[in-house]
Amino acid sequence: MRTRLLPLLIVLMAAVLLALGIPLAVSVAAAQQQKVVVDRIDDTARFAALAQFVTEVPGGSRTTNRDERKETLSTELASYYKVYGIRAGVFYRTDTPMAQAPADWFLPQAGEVREAFGEALLSRRSHDPEQVWPWQRRHLVVASPVIRDGDVVAVVVTDSPTGAMRARILHGWLIVGAGEIAAMLLAVGAALRLTGWVLRPVRVLDATTHDIATGRLKSRVAVGGGPPELRRLARSFNEMADNVEDVLEQQRAFVADASHQLRNPLAALLLRIELLALELPDGNEEIASVRTEGKRLAQVLDDLLDLALAEHADADLTLTDIGALTAERVAAWSPTAEAKGVRLVGNCPPVTAWADPVTLSSALDAVMDNAVKFTPEDETVEVTVASHGDTSTVVVTDNGPGLTEEELGRVGDRFWRSGRHQNVKGSGLGLSISRVLLAAGGGTISYGHHEPGGLRVTVTLPRSEPTA
Repeated sequence: MRTRLLPLLIVLMAAVLLALGIPLAVSVAAAQQQKVVVDRIDDTARFAALAQFVTEVPGGSRTTNRDERKETLSTELASYYKVYGIRAGVFYRTDTPMAQAPADWFLPQAGEVREAFGEALLSRRSHDPEQVWPWQRRHLVVASPVIRDGDVVAVVVTDSPTGAMRARILHGWLIVGAGEIAAMLLAVGAALRLTGWVLRPVRVLDATTHDIATGRLKSRVAVGGGPPELRRLARSFNEMADNVEDVLEQQRAFVADASHQLRNPLAALLLRIELLALELPDGNEEIASVRTEGKRLAQVLDDLLDLALAEHADADLTLTDIGALTAERVAAWSPTAEAKGVRLVGNCPPVTAWADPVTLSSALDAVMDNAVKFTPEDETVEVTVASHGDTSTVVVTDNGPGLTEEELGRVGDRFWRSGRHQNVKGSGLGLSISRVLLAAGGGTISYGHHEPGGLRVTVTLPRSEPTA
């Protein structure tokens, strides 16, 4: 969730910073250019004031005063060009220069200089030049009219290079960019803290939910930090978990108590059936049927009690040689298999895993019991122990009738038995108890098809110690 929320916050903050930074960068560039334009306007106004007193007419005679004023203007323009590198000139309406610097600079026939000159001839200063950006190698042209007796007699034109101005704009942009980067880093840091603060209770809640889902019902959410809404959610979740645990505990207690309390009346009933059987002829089918159902009911009660205890008990995990343990269970079930005419074969190399030896033995007993029970005579039941990276497995395969896809999805459910096997002895709780016992220690039991026919049961155990 953090990987989705954090990019969203970063994108929004970046958009805000860009929305502020771009206008600021444009403003910096405009301010730098406006400063240059104002300077050029002042310069052209000063040159226009000097040129206003030069009364020489192009092609006419000269006087001493006229020569001095023109020489002063030429000297000022030359000094201006030498110091600032800005071309400047005063041009009559006929494009003839009154004075210019450098001396080889004349009005072009087209371009920005010609346009500014034409605007100044209309008795007004030329318009402000378009904005020059750092990547554009353009000049700034400013023109002012020289007015004498109400008429425009000449025009002062300055043609300024923009290298220094573009450098200052770029420097200003670098400062703005550095500020934007610093603000972005600060915003990312704030976003990390904010998302951590908001999502920390969510992560704790998710971990606690997973713990409860995997059987650790005592897990609770620590109501500490985060927004008030999430703290209320944590408290509500803890209350719900307490109620669920109480209900499950009541159910387990009821099953255990009911199983235990029913055993005594059932034992008395079975005893009375045996007493009644003494009064009946040997081989009576009805009394035999009653005995069978009574024993089956007793087995169901015993399994219910075992299931209730299994759901309540904690696993006593130790590092176990499951190869040796499985070989022991294979040896224990071999006489039963031989009595039925079934071959029970074990391949049990030394393999370790974390397991409760009693729990694993009970699970293997239930699996081997089913395998031998449903395997036809002269067929084989194979038990194989192996390790696969982080897990170790015990695989039991048989050549019995197997299960359909629908039945594979239900095998291991409480009291479930295939409709084809209703007449086979059993309560339908053995595999359920095995699954509960294995899950308490981080193990699993799964079922699949065995080719060409039969069932494949896999008991998987962790090779590293499960965390509490």
